Amino acid sequence: MSYELILVRYGELTLKGRNRKKFEDLMFLKLKQALRSFEAIGYEKNFGRVYVQLNGESYDEVAAKLREIFGLHSFSPVLRATHDLEDIRAKALQLMRAERPVPRTFKVTVKRAWKEYPHDSQEMNHLVGAHVLRNSPELKVDVRQPDVELKVDIQPQGVFLYSTMIPGAGGFPLGMNGKAMLMLSGGIDSPVAGWMAMRKGLEIEAVHFHSYPFTSEQATEKVITLTQKLAHYGGKIKLHLVPFTDLQTRMAQSGHDHLIITFMRRTMLRIAEKLAERSGALAIVTGDSLGQVASQTLSSMNVIGRTISIPLLRPLVMMDKQDIIRYAEKIGTYETSILPFEDCCTLFVPKSPATNPNLRIVEKAEAEWGEELERMIDEAVQGTETIVMTPNGRLVRKKEAEAAADRWF
Repeated sequence: MSYELILVRYGELTLKGRNRKKFEDLMFLKLKQALRSFEAIGYEKNFGRVYVQLNGESYDEVAAKLREIFGLHSFSPVLRATHDLEDIRAKALQLMRAERPVPRTFKVTVKRAWKEYPHDSQEMNHLVGAHVLRNSPELKVDVRQPDVELKVDIQPQGVFLYSTMIPGAGGFPLGMNGKAMLMLSGGIDSPVAGWMAMRKGLEIEAVHFHSYPFTSEQATEKVITLTQKLAHYGGKIKLHLVPFTDLQTRMAQSGHDHLIITFMRRTMLRIAEKLAERSGALAIVTGDSLGQVASQTLSSMNVIGRTISIPLLRPLVMMDKQDIIRYAEKIGTYETSILPFEDCCTLFVPKSPATNPNLRIVEKAEAEWGEELERMIDEAVQGTETIVMTPNGRLVRKKEAEAAADRWF
């Protein structure tokens, strides 16, 4: 069937009360940005709804883009009729005959927003439903649990008919809730956490720690590819590549083998916090899932998280691994995440890492390093390379010191 319009419904924005118009305006901007490659498309705002005018563009291609827009709750392909009753009936029958799989039951729900229309909602339910029944002997009416609910929306500028509701990504429009730094490893979990953060309206920048030459360039390219896949949803994402070799080697020489993972995680958070301060990010996002590995026991997460002052967001914390994998497959990161290239977190891993670290002992051990630790953290920040990734590739790559100079001038 050749559809003329797509009805777009916003998601959680309706919860925002007095600020609703501001959020709807932002959602409309994100909608237009996502569909900008379709030159013929037009838009029609109508009582808090948006109709996308296809104007000959492919419905399937536009629908594929709509499924990925954060803040979009659902959408429906729409036929438009005039106010003439016979035209409305004809479009209703056309819509029902296109349903797949073929339904056995249906009901008609008419919304008469234009009160000057000569027939009220109940009359229209009967007038339209009876016409469909007369021309579809295989159908029956079921007002409680129909296979298809045919909706008819009567507005001053025309009548809109639809019967299908396709789920969108939900959440909030990207950037509406601020910016966060994503701790991006090469594994399965952290890209999913990044996608979930974006879905809740957070713009993200990614931070990856590498220990070259202990880790390969292939491991770094893997993370670059993951960032590009996330940029498919976010439009453009900065990836900060932090050199971690010296710090990791120093921790391996600390004499506290069982605490190496704890030291590493705390130090990574300190570096991420410094990068967050420079970029205006207000939180750090991780892919932690409770109990999955030694550093993700509740005790470990408590000790590790106490090292920073900004919020630490863990969107996967209560999710099972199989659920995380399903999300990774859905967003297109899984196949890249399982490529067998080691990241720095797999280096120097002790045989028996601490699962119940003592905060006092950890802080005492870090204090023994004194100014050396702070100096090495600052050097890692200054040696950080930043890549701006888009869905089509990388735009620029530079040292953090150079990026800081750009911001200054």
